[in-house]
Amino acid sequence: MTDTTIEPPTVSTRRAATMDKVAALCKRRGFVYPGSDIYGGLANTWDYGPLGAELKRNVKDLWWRTFVHRRRDVVGLDGGILMHPRVWEASGHVVNFNDPLVDCRTCKSRFRADHLIEERLGQHAEGKSPVEMTAILQAANLPCPNCGNRTLTDARQFNMMFQTTIGPVSETGTQVYLRPETAQAMFVQYKNVLATARVKLPFGIAQVGKAFRNEITPGNFIFRLLEFEQMEIEYFVKPDAGAAAFEDWLSAMRTWLRSVGVRDEHLRVREHAKDELSHYSSRTVDFEYAFPAPMGWKELYGLANRTDFDLRQHQEHSGEDLTYFDQETNSRYLPHVIEPTFGVDRTLLVLLLDAYDEEETLDVNGKPDIRVVLRLHPRVAPYKAAVLPLMKKPELAEVARRLFERLEGEVGVLVDYDETGNIGKRYRRQDEVGTPFCFTVDYDTLEDRAVTVRDRDDMSQVRVPIADAPAWLRDRLA
Repeated sequence: MTDTTIEPPTVSTRRAATMDKVAALCKRRGFVYPGSDIYGGLANTWDYGPLGAELKRNVKDLWWRTFVHRRRDVVGLDGGILMHPRVWEASGHVVNFNDPLVDCRTCKSRFRADHLIEERLGQHAEGKSPVEMTAILQAANLPCPNCGNRTLTDARQFNMMFQTTIGPVSETGTQVYLRPETAQAMFVQYKNVLATARVKLPFGIAQVGKAFRNEITPGNFIFRLLEFEQMEIEYFVKPDAGAAAFEDWLSAMRTWLRSVGVRDEHLRVREHAKDELSHYSSRTVDFEYAFPAPMGWKELYGLANRTDFDLRQHQEHSGEDLTYFDQETNSRYLPHVIEPTFGVDRTLLVLLLDAYDEEETLDVNGKPDIRVVLRLHPRVAPYKAAVLPLMKKPELAEVARRLFERLEGEVGVLVDYDETGNIGKRYRRQDEVGTPFCFTVDYDTLEDRAVTVRDRDDMSQVRVPIADAPAWLRDRLA
């Protein structure tokens, strides 16, 4: 059999990922690019490249299949980004959607006061007022993280909603907001869904979409963005069923994280204290992830019991009756709502960090070498497989092309085709983008009608008949 390996064994254990290494890989391999890059960039905006777009789509599609298609109690919605401005008055965002801001009088930099307290002083800041945060910063005499001068202003509230105008002339137009969350469309359309989708309590409305927040200090790659995507569900239940539904969704969120390959040891669940709770919540927990230093444990997902706050607010502000008629009890009431929220961009970041690996190996000359590999779960990997002719020869390329077309057509997944360069370098290229399996067509293929399949994670190889290749790949992906 033709030797398609030329790969020495691994001689060391895994190394921890860093944000810089993952960001560099993302740009190098086309996962994420800095926004407006040729113009010098626009701070804290990012574009997803070819592989990043595929990874993102895989995550969203899998989430939709998991929580909408495979559940009989959840239906979908695609709400608009622009909504009537009174929606945000009713929801409390105009008054309550604020972050504490401090400025440096010397260099004019701006910072989140709560982040400075937590990250620079190691103190708890959730739920504290701007006055309390100002007192903490002044007591510590904290210097500006940018210029080092101790000239920070007092903390003050800063509303994070982006504003725009509907109409040809801004002076006479209607002021509206870019939505800071996807939830409100599901509350506003709750009555229409109830009337048209033939649903009964308990039921959920799911949405995947963009949201926008004028963050003071976004950063840490794609962790905190000015525009981002949410995968969110508003699950409507009887008023006395909220606690049980909360636990059910807590379990469902754990199961989801495991299904996409996030390791348990990097996750924890943190209950919010009473002084941390949002104005609409009676209970909130965060799924937190252990990000590389210096970030540490930060929020990944959230689960909140919103009670009947939103429906009650919209009922009062709109004048519409949003009560639910319960045929079993012959009574009307406002349902309570359990809200599981999944951030798309943070999901991608966590998957990349969890999957990133470096292994010390020896090259073909016996010299130390580093193999970079993304151990992405096959469910979310951009390419599910790659087809590689051993060499760029017409007789091999013809067979490889036919196999490539069969895998894409019969398995229905994205497959890469690469015939350029040394086979070892092509393997490494596929390792870096997270491709689980490589199908190599060699000269023995012309005789035995079989191909060598290489596993990304342990570099093991098996011989598979070409006729069985689609079924073999389908079984591994399932």
